[in-house]
This record gives sequence, structure tokens and C-alpha cells, in this order.
Amino acid sequence: MQTRTWYIFMIGVLLLAFGCKQQEPLTAKECLKEAETALASDSVRLGETLLRKTIRLSEESEDWHTNYIAYQRLAEALSQGNPEEALQLMKKALAVYELHPDDERNHVILLDYAGTYAAQVAYINEGPFDEALDFTHRAYDLAKKHQMTDLVCQTLTSLANIAWAKEDYHQSLDYARQAETLLPPSGEERGGPDNLRQGTLQVLARSYLELNMLDSAETVYRQIEPGDDVHLAYIVQSNLAKIALRRMGVKQVEDDIDEAFEQVEDFYYKALRQKDEYYQETLRQEMENQQLAYRSQMYARTLLFIIIASLIVILAIVLVVRYRMRAQRQEKRQLQQEAEHQKALLHQANEVVSFLQHFILERSEVMQKLNQGGDSLIYISPHEWSEIERTLNAIDNNRFANLREQYPNMQENDIRLCILTRLGLSNRTIGNIYCITISAVQHRKLKLKKEVFGESNPDITLEQILNNR
Repeated sequence: MQTRTWYIFMIGVLLLAFGCKQQEPLTAKECLKEAETALASDSVRLGETLLRKTIRLSEESEDWHTNYIAYQRLAEALSQGNPEEALQLMKKALAVYELHPDDERNHVILLDYAGTYAAQVAYINEGPFDEALDFTHRAYDLAKKHQMTDLVCQTLTSLANIAWAKEDYHQSLDYARQAETLLPPSGEERGGPDNLRQGTLQVLARSYLELNMLDSAETVYRQIEPGDDVHLAYIVQSNLAKIALRRMGVKQVEDDIDEAFEQVEDFYYKALRQKDEYYQETLRQEMENQQLAYRSQMYARTLLFIIIASLIVILAIVLVVRYRMRAQRQEKRQLQQEAEHQKALLHQANEVVSFLQHFILERSEVMQKLNQGGDSLIYISPHEWSEIERTLNAIDNNRFANLREQYPNMQENDIRLCILTRLGLSNRTIGNIYCITISAVQHRKLKLKKEVFGESNPDITLEQILNNR
């Protein structure tokens, strides 16, 4: 009986060992598909990680089509936070394509994207738009040569956006009108429902609005169909409201709408970041589970080699492995539950503190003065500066007192810029206080972030640095 049991056990272990299949590595195309799925779910960090892995896999396998597509997708993912890196990635995509061409349509799309990102860099750095125009004109000429009507329309839209960024609104309107004549019927575009139509109509409406052609701007905005795109719907409705207010000459309310829109965008991108962090945590947990599964496979294969030595050792190892896996899963569940509970408590506490802070600030005379400033110049006396700093120190755990102590060489103007930033004022309002442009305010923030706080990461804002102090 014991011998029979021994043989049955050996056969079972052998079947288990040989039944364990090695996990097949991902191909570049499969990795690209997973990355696109992650990006579609707004999991930006996970998508970026998978795209960089796709680039490496495609280079190893010499899958050049997947390689330049991965560069393109990664550039798209980074374009909002880091347009300079997005431009470099798109240039790499173009270089790969030009060495291994496969479809002229893709060539036009890559050139158009490169022009868009070059325009973003020029707009942010207040530099020339020559490189952006070069890329986009090449894309336009190529699309026109091969009679790709939708891409001719797309490149004209890009040229209109560049002209708008250069504040050449008449040229922007001319390009946008040409693009509008080439728009396909609604719902018949390649690459998504009405993406090209909405982009063209937006730049056309913006150009009309900048030229104060309010009737034409309103007509175009009403042609835009946002569908499920909440962000686009807000853009349309806010601009229609601005048109109505401009007709009535209510400038202050129009500025308030702009400020409200900036706050809504901040909340929107904050929600995306929180969602991305959730997906990152899910990815980490999945990787841990894969590691546990891999360990189990290795243990099973090890059992095959040690079974001849001793049945008792084999049974002991199996029991230990099962116990460890169960204990790890239980411990992980407990830690996860405790972390979620602590996170919920912290979130509630932060909401209460934030509400009280805003309640106190909004009722201070200085904040009322700042909120009623509009586009006019705002003068803040030394006494008012002291008052708002004392208020912030009182409700914010002596943040600026600690800041002065930690950075004793900071200029008073730098301290005041930090105070205005902490108050959440728009760059427009800060510019009215210092009598400078919005671009100059952005430059001063960037200079303060680099020279005083030593932060060179473009993804980290001055607001985030101050919140961490």
C-alpha cells in the first residue's frame, strides 16, 4: 500500500512539473496593445512604462513599424507635461520611419505631430516657430501631393493653430477656413469620431473670437458636437458664455469665467493623476502576483529533482511554500485594507482643513481686494503683505515663517510670489499685481523653482514645491 502511494505521488509531481509552462515573453506588438489600453484608461504612467518597453522590444526584434508607432504614442502621452521631450521622441519616430518607410500616410501624420510639438515648445519658450512651420508645411505638401484630403485638412488645421499661437489671427482664420472646406461629413473620419472636425472648428471659432467676429464665432461653436467629451463641452459652453458677455460689455464676469475654467482644468488633471496612481498600484500588485506564481512554478520544478532524495523533504517544502503564499496574501490584504482606511481618513481630514483655510482666506480684506481686481492694476501695501502672510502662517502651520528660515537669502519679491502662488491666484492676477505679462509671471515662477529650490523637473510645479515645504 505504501509503495502504491509512493508511485502515485511521484506521478502527480511529475505531471505538475511538466505541466508548468514557462511564461512566454511579450512581443513588441502585444506590448504596444497593452500600452494603448492603459492610455485609453487614463493610466498615463503605466502607458509610458509599457511604451518604453515596446521601443526596446521592437528594436531587439527589428520591428520598425511598431518601433516608430511606439515613439509616436509615447510622444503623445508626454506632450502635455513635457512637450520638449515629446518633440525629441517624434523626431526619433521620423528618423526610424525615413530609414524604414512603409506608408506615406503615416509619414504625413508623423510630420504633422512633430510640427505640433515644435509649436508647443516655441509657444512655451517664446521662441521662433520656424521648425514647427517646416515640419507642418512638409506634411501639407506631402498630403496634397498624394491627394490625402483628410490629412490636407488636418495639416491646414495645424497651420491655423501655429498662426494662432503666433497671434497672427488673420492668417489663422485663412488656414482654418481652407480646412473647413475639406472637412468630411460628420462621423466619416479615420482615427475616431469627428476628431478632425472638432479640432478644425475649434481653431476656426477661436480665430473669429480673437478678431471680435462674435456672430461667426458663435455660429462655429454651435456646430461643435462634444458628445461624451466633458472637457470639450465645457470649452464650447464657456466660450459661448464669453461671447454673450462680451456683447453686453461685462468684462469682469468674462475674466471670472476664465479663472473658473482654469480651476476646473486643475481639478480635471488632478483626477487623472489620482486615477493613474490607482492603476500604478494595481500594476504593482499584479507584478507581485506574477512573481509569486513564478516562484510556485520554480518550486514545483525543484520538487522533481529532490523527490528521489526524500519524500519527507518534498512534503515539507510543499507545506512551507503553501504556508508562505497564504501568509503573504493575507498580510497583503491586511496592509491594503489598512492603507485604504488611512487614506480615507486622511482625505476627509484634508477636505475639512482645506475648507477652513479657504473660508478664512476668502474673508480677508486682501483676498477680497485681489478677487475684485479684474484686469486693472492691483496695489498691495506693505501692511497688507504682512497681514496676508500672518494669515497664511496661522492657517498653514507657519509655512512662510519656515520658508524664510530655511532660505534666508530669498528676496522679498520671491517670498511674495510664493505667497500669491500659495493663494491659488491666476497668472493674470499676479501679472496685474507686478505690472507684467502672464508669460513673464510664468518665467519668474520657473526661475524661482530652479534657482532657489533647485528643482529642474518640468513636471513639478512651484505650487507642488510649496505644498511640500
